[in-house]
Formats: sequence, structure tokens, C-alpha cells
Amino acid sequence: MKYEMEEFVPIVAKLAEQYTSKESTSITYEAAGQLMEAVQYCIREATAEDGFVFEDATMHMNLPEQNKTPSAALMYEKGLECVKNKAKKALDLYNAMLPGFSYYENICLKDTIVKGMSQFFLWYDVKFNPQNTILTLDYPILVDLSDFCGIDKIYNYLKCIELEQIFLNKNPYQYVMEILEKYNKGYRQMIDNICEIVLTDRLLRVIKQKELVQRQALSDLREMLMDATEHLVQLQYDGNASLEMYLCRATDNIAVRLKHASDNGLSDMFTQIV
Repeated sequence: MKYEMEEFVPIVAKLAEQYTSKESTSITYEAAGQLMEAVQYCIREATAEDGFVFEDATMHMNLPEQNKTPSAALMYEKGLECVKNKAKKALDLYNAMLPGFSYYENICLKDTIVKGMSQFFLWYDVKFNPQNTILTLDYPILVDLSDFCGIDKIYNYLKCIELEQIFLNKNPYQYVMEILEKYNKGYRQMIDNICEIVLTDRLLRVIKQKELVQRQALSDLREMLMDATEHLVQLQYDGNASLEMYLCRATDNIAVRLKHASDNGLSDMFTQIV
């Protein structure tokens, strides 16, 4: 649904009154812009079919059937409710994940999830600045969330971290630590995705023959790695479809690195992590 800018003005004006607690009749240009973005963000939440990467959206409000387009004011209220629901769901996910969370001595992962994420939920402003992601989310994940912001980005990010924890925690802790140290002795300070590092080792154990990689075109190697990932998830993770989808995001990068190592005679690639 598209609305004219004029339809947002009375919503922003009402929001501005709440923003200033009715103590002022004017706000700064920056604050007005922020509130306008807040209104547009909420309306997008109400109209979006799916704001999530790995699951169906279930929090969008059902709008009453009408012969005409619902007013911007109605859509804003519905969208605001969606944002509140999504923020609660994200917090519930975070609280459920945190007690069993393992950061494998990686400072970036620890700081992003244990320290940073708690600050997000402390300072996130559902009404006046829902579009603000607040955090830089320094720990890299396997999915590009650059098109998301605010609670959409945070919730998707937490879902990805949850999937990584499911994958990593199924492996012996000491095995993960050995792989990380083999990959980079400075693994505590590195800003790399741990999940991809461990997955690479797991897939290398499936692709044991160097010649098998050498004679494969890159596209065929990618397909081989995706098949191996699917087999791994089916065998050890009860066919978790979301996990399989997530891990397959790493196979393109792994394929390129394997092919590069093979084509350039890096034979030790097949006895240790890339």
C-alpha cells in the first residue's frame, strides 16, 4: 500500500505531542525526521508479508476487510502493534538462548551477543525510533541483513545466531576449539564466522579426495557441498530445514576457497582447516 506524505503529517504531529509530553509545540528538524521514519517503518510492518529470513511471519495483524484502502492512521496503529510483538518475541528468543550460549572464547561473538544485545533491549524505543538498530552487530553471520533495520534486523540476526548455536553445540566443545586454533591461533580476537569454519572442516571430512575437488567445476563443487550439507543436517540435526538453509549460505564461499586451494597446489588444505 502506498500513501501520500500528507497522510503521515497528522500521525507525526500526534506522535510529536507524545514525544515532547505536550510541553512544546515544536521539535527539531532531526526529531521530526526521526518520527516520520518511525511512522513509515510501522506502516511497512503492517503491510509486509514476511519480515523474516528463516520462518513465516506470524505477527502481522489481521486487518478488517474493507472495500477501500485502510487509512494510514489505522495501518500505523496496526504496524506499531506488530513492532511491539516482534520486540517481545526477539527478547524471548534472546532470553531462551542466553543460558546455553557458547562463544568459544571469541571476543567479538561474546561482545555482540552477551554485552551488545542486552543493551539493545534496554534502549530500543518501540514508539519513537523503531527503525534504529542501535547495534553495529560486529560478529559476521552467513546472511546479508543489510536490507533490514530496527527490530527486523535484530530478530533475524538472533535467529541466525540461534541456528549457529544449534549447529556448533552438537559438536564436542574441544573439537570446535581445536578447529578454531588450527584455523587461526588468534581466534579469540578474530572477526570471522565460527560456524563456517567448523562447517568447512565437517565437509572436508566428507570430501576426502583432493582429486575429487580438482576435477570438479566450481558450480559442480558448490552442488556437491550443498548435498553434503543436506546429508549432514539430515543425519545429525533431524533434518532441520532452517538450519540446512542457513548452512547452505556458506557453501558458495567454501567452494571458492576449496577450488582456489586445489588449483594453486595447497595440498595441506585437505589435512587441515582452510
